[in-house]
Amino acid sequence: MRGFRRRAEVREVEGVLEDRVEPLASEAVATCNAGGRVLCQEVVASLDIPQFDRSAMDGYALRAEETFGASAYAPTDMRVVGSAFPAQPFAGLVGPGEAIRIMTGAPVPVHVDAVVKVEDTRPGPTDDVVQICGAVSPGKNISSRGEDIRAGTTVFEPERALRPQDVAVLTALGIQEVMVYRRPRVDILVTGVELLAAGSRPEGFRIVDANSPMLEQLVLRDGGTPIGHPIATDDLDAIMTALSSCTGDAILICGGSSVGQEDHVPAAVRALGELAFHGIAMRPSSPAGVGFFGARPVFLLPGNPVSCLCAYDFFAGPSIRSLGGRPRNWTYRTRDLPLVRKLTSEIGRVDYARVRVVNDRIEPLMVSGASILSSTTRADGVVIVSADSEGYDAGDTATVHLYD
Repeated sequence: MRGFRRRAEVREVEGVLEDRVEPLASEAVATCNAGGRVLCQEVVASLDIPQFDRSAMDGYALRAEETFGASAYAPTDMRVVGSAFPAQPFAGLVGPGEAIRIMTGAPVPVHVDAVVKVEDTRPGPTDDVVQICGAVSPGKNISSRGEDIRAGTTVFEPERALRPQDVAVLTALGIQEVMVYRRPRVDILVTGVELLAAGSRPEGFRIVDANSPMLEQLVLRDGGTPIGHPIATDDLDAIMTALSSCTGDAILICGGSSVGQEDHVPAAVRALGELAFHGIAMRPSSPAGVGFFGARPVFLLPGNPVSCLCAYDFFAGPSIRSLGGRPRNWTYRTRDLPLVRKLTSEIGRVDYARVRVVNDRIEPLMVSGASILSSTTRADGVVIVSADSEGYDAGDTATVHLYD
């Protein structure tokens, strides 16, 4: 057992990951399954939306100029010569003084230029006459061809994470499949003889693995597919065997990352690949590390839950997002607010400080230790104190990254 000879700066580690972790290859997926995926190519509309002039209301299609002067007190009578329904256009001609019944979404005949909504009409003296009780202008209540999207328009740029409404637009354009970045597969491996599998109850001097479920949710949030593994014992050969079985695009190994007698993970990573960093100037998470198995990044996450979350936020999360074509920047919403009281740090160390937001003011949580998992649920977010700062005085404005 011996301490760290050197702790790398957070920015140094982030820089290496930015340089070495690149988006995965692209793949074609069915548009209906593309929600949440990230485009790797431009999408250009090949047709107009809508593809024809269509009614935006239930009512009567006619020539707008023939309604001028019409009112509830002096309605204009129009002869009804037919009807139009969605996908069933009126096939005849609409002459002077004539109109057709039309339903929402139905094609508008080329020789009429407005729709009077049904609420602005009333029955005429005979079944084939409608009274128009208000004037309309040309184009009123008509969705014109290309009003929504014009053919040749760039609909989406590359690097866009597709939302449900984006999938709807792609589907409306008749696009059956899109090219997206492959979703990163992420191995999640935890170590520790004291751990029971998630879903168990604590017993004796053994505790339940809480980090795996947390990491699975974080990976899903960041667009990855988590791959679970059995808990590995605190044994070098067992850890090497478990790591060798990992087939994902990135590996998260939680626990055994420090410099204690049972901390074999750094040696295992070094033996199987490259241990680029071990020990980082931050609090918590100073025992964190980063390695590579070829092009695959390996993240050594401390077993203490808050340290695990902190190291994930700084290093693993941005890299998983990058593998899937997403921006590396943190996903948390931020607010700039004043501090209730002083928040201290040390020059040369990045602090991940848990805080609450009370009455639009930041209140640091009075906790210490990286094993206080409940502090992350009591916290509304975190304030990051940079390595070149000694912290904030009461009343100073700081940026809080909100967990919600």
